Amino acid sequence: MSTNSEQGRRVVVLDTSAFVAGYDAFSVNAEQVTVPKVEEELLRNSMVKLRFQTALESGKVKVRAPTKEHEQAAKASANKVGDAHKLSETDMQLLSLALELKSQGCTPQIVTDDYSIQNVATQLGVEFVALATLGIKRLLEWIRYCPACHKQYPADSKFKECQICGTELKRKPRRN
Repeated sequence: MSTNSEQGRRVVVLDTSAFVAGYDAFSVNAEQVTVPKVEEELLRNSMVKLRFQTALESGKVKVRAPTKEHEQAAKASANKVGDAHKLSETDMQLLSLALELKSQGCTPQIVTDDYSIQNVATQLGVEFVALATLGIKRLLEWIRYCPACHKQYPADSKFKECQICGTELKRKPRRN
């Protein structure tokens, strides 16, 4: 349930790539959150981890896990556009948290350079900003296809190989 003070409130949702790209949590006035899996991923890089820990300890960034309900909704959107198999558990947590914030009346903005996250965020109607890349320009819906016999499969097909000739499937954007 959202309160009037939450309506439209901007909340910055931070991906691992934001911290790796040098994101400065202290230069942003909005509420900033991330998910538990981002914290786990940052354990590998000492300088990035130190910057993250400082932001966490000062209260500039909070770690928050999304609800199962929103995880399922985000997964359904990722399947619809064909990016589900490209997204890690961390990526899905970020998208789920952004969707949860949106359902509470907030205006989430994901900071990420990951094109698959950006694509699913677009599908969900969630803003994103890229730091080290240009970011996507439009929603991409993927199809899977056989490069040998050209049979097409839905983006969420469970097949890894063509059911006609056995060639490994590839993916490409659907033409609109």
